[in-house]
Amino acid sequence: MRPVLMALLSSALVLSVPVGGSAQTAGDPPTPDQTAQEEQPALLVADKIFITPDRKLVAEGNVEAFQGDTKLTASKVIYDRETGALTLTGPIRIDQGGQSTLLANSAELDSGFQNGLLTGARMVFDQQVQIASVQATRAAGRYTQFSKVAATSCHVCADGRPPLWQIRARKVTHDQVEQQLYFEGAQLRILDLPVFYFPALRLPDPTLDRATGFLVPSLRTTSQLGTGLQVPYFFKLGDHKDLTLTPYVSPKTRTLGYRYRQAFKRGRIRFDGAFTRDDLQLDQDRGYFFANGWFNLKNDYRFTFDLKTTSDDAYLADYGLPDFDRLRSEIALERIKRDAAFKTSFIYYKTLRDSEQQDEIPSRVFDLNYRKRFFPNALGGEVQLAFIGHAHERTSDQDIIGRDVARATFDAEWLRSWTFATGLRADAQFGASVDTFDIRDDSAYPNNITRSTPRAALTLRYPMQRREQSGATQILEPIAQIGWTHVSDTDVPNDESTFQEFDQGNLLSLSRFPAEDRREDGTTAVFGLNWARFDTSGWRAQATVGQVFRTTQDPDFTLTSGLQGTASDILLAGQLDNGKGLTLAARGLLDDDFSFSKAEIRTAWAKDETLLTGSYVWQEPDPAENAGDEISELWLTGRYRVDQNWLTSAFARYDLSESEPIRFGVGVTYSNECVRFNMSVRRRFTSTSSIEPSTEIGFTVALTGYSVESGGKKYKKSCS
Repeated sequence: MRPVLMALLSSALVLSVPVGGSAQTAGDPPTPDQTAQEEQPALLVADKIFITPDRKLVAEGNVEAFQGDTKLTASKVIYDRETGALTLTGPIRIDQGGQSTLLANSAELDSGFQNGLLTGARMVFDQQVQIASVQATRAAGRYTQFSKVAATSCHVCADGRPPLWQIRARKVTHDQVEQQLYFEGAQLRILDLPVFYFPALRLPDPTLDRATGFLVPSLRTTSQLGTGLQVPYFFKLGDHKDLTLTPYVSPKTRTLGYRYRQAFKRGRIRFDGAFTRDDLQLDQDRGYFFANGWFNLKNDYRFTFDLKTTSDDAYLADYGLPDFDRLRSEIALERIKRDAAFKTSFIYYKTLRDSEQQDEIPSRVFDLNYRKRFFPNALGGEVQLAFIGHAHERTSDQDIIGRDVARATFDAEWLRSWTFATGLRADAQFGASVDTFDIRDDSAYPNNITRSTPRAALTLRYPMQRREQSGATQILEPIAQIGWTHVSDTDVPNDESTFQEFDQGNLLSLSRFPAEDRREDGTTAVFGLNWARFDTSGWRAQATVGQVFRTTQDPDFTLTSGLQGTASDILLAGQLDNGKGLTLAARGLLDDDFSFSKAEIRTAWAKDETLLTGSYVWQEPDPAENAGDEISELWLTGRYRVDQNWLTSAFARYDLSESEPIRFGVGVTYSNECVRFNMSVRRRFTSTSSIEPSTEIGFTVALTGYSVESGGKKYKKSCS
């Protein structure tokens, strides 16, 4: 009986669609996967199994055959030992590991199982796309030809109502090696109404992950470019690389977009860009180019690059691309270990701002950062050593505005903590740094400056915990710090630390400037308080209050940094999570008049099918930070799923100080098991000398199942 079992399962295998590269042409030797499949145990189950006088084996009544992930069911199976012919009486069902299912009323297969005829055949791919036909013919062990076909990924109702869309064809050939479907005399029908006719049509079968062909087109309408069509075409260049070309044509633009991706054994690269000729800037070549990637090298080194360039300041905004106001390109090499960190990088900035001149900004930047830590037994605690190199250049050679600076920093620090029996925790910090500067094209400073900065600090914390009867836990931690630094020379240019932030992260720092070209000088005292509450229901809250006092004020701190004067603004910060989808984070600086000089709030609420996020930023005027006017902006985004098919979204950005909108957009998406429709409207209200306000309308329709992965939950249309 063993040959019969293998024959049954072999027929199931040749009729099923192979996955990935397991397919083979007729006459080829079996692959290791196929050999393993055939060597797996086979099992035949039926109500009755007997051998007829003419040596035919008959299995009838709920016949089931299993081997590996293949299952065959039929009402009756007859196997002729002499001819090798196999006759199956339906209903017949052959399942191949959830990838494909073949259904038929009856089947006749030859001795090699390479050829045969199936009547009332229907093939279902990936439990979604189905091909129904009057009959199917198996040829050469590779091709399955379906006659008088209806193909769709929509749910088909038993009452005869037509699906939302379908492809009717005279003949369809499925090539299981190439995993392609070839349609002849095909009609695309919407609700059974013919819409398009294709003499010949090729589509990948749904089990193929990547295939050369057209992707979902989109219709884009903007106030500047008019109505245009984008039709991407995908080229599969191999198993690990691909190219997508996207022509974009409208009455005012002729654009070719491109995307190239390649995966290596130890890295990835991706190039995005476009070439454009349009009516916005006549007789000019326009476009952009973005490139990014990474490679893991030997000895745990990692090489990364992120490059950005564009033909002009307005291109990204005109074509709905990421609206950067500066383009930052970086090439970096790094290695991060448990006790050592190394990174070196070259960065290039290109400004797209009207208020900046390219030759006056530090556009070329070089950084080198190496840090090492030790744990000496004699001293206890931790020793950190660092070398930091930095250089930036302007392309201008004019005095002062064309200043170029190079800096090298050597830093050493010792840290140790003690926890006493009373619960008091003490943190000691001693260190020193040496900075050397090389300054060019600025007559206000000498060419070379070297300075030293010794420093020391002692921080005391006393955390206390209280447990409530409800099970919630509260933690209260007073903090006090005394710190001292001495900067030997403060007369150096300030290029890197022009913007400062005062928050929980640097409350206890001895220098709150963002870079080493500026350091705080003198004696400081810090007082703060941390509070937190954790509830058993998931409710959490945290808050921080802190203030810095110093013996002498530092004029390099900006007005809105909150660090000017001998007493800083009061730092207030907090977070809240109610454990039921609501989160809130806020931070503000309270000045001597108990009014905020800077404040921000971020919040999010997610529940069931609703997501809302919002943020508010306020800052008083500060010319030193290029903010001559008050900043007061509100950002809102939202998403709401109306039901299992409809999804809506919206976003808005509003300038409250000027009482005018900045950006606004809405979108709506409809999707079911076989179609996805998306429409969006966006408006940008701002303008510059090179960018005009614009409105963009986007529209896409995708027939899912063949080349579009819908993702997430798939909801079938109801037949009721």
